[in-house]
Amino acid sequence: MTRLLVVEDDPDLALALRVLLSRDGYEVSLAADGREALRLLFAERPALMVLDLVLPGLDGWEVLDRTRDMSDLPVLVLSGLGEPEDRVRALRSGADDYLVKPFAQAELLARIEALLRRAGPGGWAGETVEQDLRLVPERRSALWLGTEIRLSDIEYRLLQLLVRNRGRVVTTEQLLDQVWDDAAAVGRDRVKFGVLRLRRKLRYAGGPLARDPIESVRGLGYRYETTDRRSPAG
Repeated sequence: MTRLLVVEDDPDLALALRVLLSRDGYEVSLAADGREALRLLFAERPALMVLDLVLPGLDGWEVLDRTRDMSDLPVLVLSGLGEPEDRVRALRSGADDYLVKPFAQAELLARIEALLRRAGPGGWAGETVEQDLRLVPERRSALWLGTEIRLSDIEYRLLQLLVRNRGRVVTTEQLLDQVWDDAAAVGRDRVKFGVLRLRRKLRYAGGPLARDPIESVRGLGYRYETTDRRSPAG
């Protein structure tokens, strides 16, 4: 049975969602706040999350951000925030769909079905993402060639973004916007030195003969290379 995680602090609405989704054949877990949502995300690995944005304590924006560090599972935002800027922010932050309260039950079910139909198996970043690398979001670290590397928050977000786009160039502007939250692309040297620190940690963990998986693309940005080609350190 497909498990869904519903994150909703209104107990009456949460119960109504559980009844509605259970009747449609889903197994439903409920979280009333952001911290409980993240705990259940780790423990149960649901196939899809229905997320309210206005939550006590850790809000839905932070839950969405941390979820995208751990998983590519579909996220349907179900919120009373109906302004265009809220929709745009949520979609840019990694939400797959956005539905405003109050909503039609049939539309909610149809959107969930569509998201599950498009999604493949859950892509959890805490699992092996390639032969040599495994991300460990709960410790903000990475296993590189069998050795654990402790990373700063910026280093982890940088590596996670490069890995998510492995094989493709991520521009300096994109890295500033998504890792440093610098949409104006000011302070481009931060990317250069951030990548340098990350490369040093990977090299130290892998040894002098291990390949450097982060490729500099002159004038554009950086790319995480997934080939098994090894080159001497230089």
